[in-house]
Amino acid sequence: MTRLILSTLAAVALLAAAGCSTTEKRAGTGAVVGAGTGALIAAATGSSGRGVATGALIGGAAGALIGAATTPGMCRYRDSYGRIYEARC
Repeated sequence: MTRLILSTLAAVALLAAAGCSTTEKRAGTGAVVGAGTGALIAAATGSSGRGVATGALIGGAAGALIGAATTPGMCRYRDSYGRIYEARC
């Protein structure tokens, strides 16, 4: 029964990710990698369950931000007035 529930959740997650833009996919991947890394580092330093959860939360947030910020194809430029805008590279 547990395998059926997990398989269903995985299928729904894959279908949801199929409709995402490149930026959203990179943010999601970054969040997963960041959360895993944060949890591993917290566990390696001997933190308790709450510390591991906090590490995963902070790592996930940082990973999502970095993943979204490093999307290829879009570059940041500054115009003559100092305003930052994004356009294709």
